[in-house]
Amino acid sequence: MGNWVVTHWFSVLFLSALAWARASARCLNFNSMLILLPVCRNLLSFLRGSCSFCRRTLRKQLDHNLTFHKLVAYMICLHTAIHIIAHLFNFERYSRSRQATDGCLASILSNLSHQEKEGDSWLNPIQSPNMTVEYVTFTSIAGLTGVIITIALVLMVTSAMEFIRRSYFEVFWYTHHIFIIYFVGLGIHGIGGMVRGQTEESLDESHPHKCAEFFEKWGDPDSHCKRPQFEGLPAESWKWILTPSILYIFERILRFYRSRQKVVITKVVMYPSKVLELQMNKRGFSMEVGQYIFVNCPLISCLEWHPFTLTSAPEEDFFSIHIRAAGDWTESLIRAFEQQHSPVPRIEVDGPFGTVSEDVFQYEVAMLVGAGIGVTPFASILKSIWYKFRNADHSLKTQKDGLKQKTFFGRPMWDNEFSTIATAHPKSVVGVFLCGPQTLARSLRKCCQRYSSLNPRKVQFYFNKENF
Repeated sequence: MGNWVVTHWFSVLFLSALAWARASARCLNFNSMLILLPVCRNLLSFLRGSCSFCRRTLRKQLDHNLTFHKLVAYMICLHTAIHIIAHLFNFERYSRSRQATDGCLASILSNLSHQEKEGDSWLNPIQSPNMTVEYVTFTSIAGLTGVIITIALVLMVTSAMEFIRRSYFEVFWYTHHIFIIYFVGLGIHGIGGMVRGQTEESLDESHPHKCAEFFEKWGDPDSHCKRPQFEGLPAESWKWILTPSILYIFERILRFYRSRQKVVITKVVMYPSKVLELQMNKRGFSMEVGQYIFVNCPLISCLEWHPFTLTSAPEEDFFSIHIRAAGDWTESLIRAFEQQHSPVPRIEVDGPFGTVSEDVFQYEVAMLVGAGIGVTPFASILKSIWYKFRNADHSLKTQKDGLKQKTFFGRPMWDNEFSTIATAHPKSVVGVFLCGPQTLARSLRKCCQRYSSLNPRKVQFYFNKENF
């Protein structure tokens, strides 16, 4: 059935509102298909490993998975708003056409009822002048699932705001899992057949191109045009989201399997400023520098998983993380390990997963910038470098200040730092790695652009930021 035929009769009732509703629905389906892919972390790790010999710019796109996830979410919100507004106009025109008594085409189409074809030949879901828009909204599959989808989307988006995500991670974590309701609702949204099209048999007898102008004679014995028959269009949303949903289900099964493997805590170290170090072992665990894991403590919550960067080196016979008290969950975890006469809490681990720091040894020169607890990804890198050079016969260029006490520097003068590196390595590719706040990221990104030479054979700075 052609889209033009579907749209023609509805355009009589809705004017251009149907086109807006259907166009935004297609965009919603497309973006809903994409939204799960950036959070399939095992898939991204596989692609990262497969692209190890690809161009650097191609591999770097995998590091923007969360940015892409957010952009797709914004597009879903935009097209949801367009879809809702368009259908508000549609329902208002549904009601107006049903109540019209002037014998116009819209009135006749709205009065086509189930009597023409057992139970299914209507075009306007408002079958009675006394039937309200609210009643149709909450009693039809399309209307009810639309309300549920919208509520789920609003809750997920509002709880994903940076302030809530950082200060109340539990709210973000639990609320984000109602995406299941969103996808189930989206999959069955079109089953009710609210948008309808003319049947194939009816097209032969009453094609809109030939019979739309003779609507007053529909059904007359001497008329060549009979009343058009309509049927609900098949649902399409489930076709868009089926494949990514299956991929995500396999992703979660793999995560669940790996998280159930036993983790042995070999050492617990408490540092000042409420920082906890956990050294662990796990069968079959293999890591690279800069990777991270998800950690769960069933004693605190069976459902909460928090990401932590690995601070150990691949050369060590254990893997470790450093946890700073920065919220309810981390504070509860530290308190649990501080209780000396209690059993060590059980820890579950999922991962490791790749980050931009994995590529640190792919650059001729690396510049590592960590702010606060953001130094943890680079602890793994520095340890690995130490192991690589421990038994090797290399001369290293080391800067020493000769002081017996640790030196605390102020905020670096980034222009001076970049200028010094550019002068010392005039023909090198420099990788700049950051784990820190957005304000610092903006400054470093501008410096990378400013000090990169237009000549590709001279110094080039590539900015890389950790994203969790």
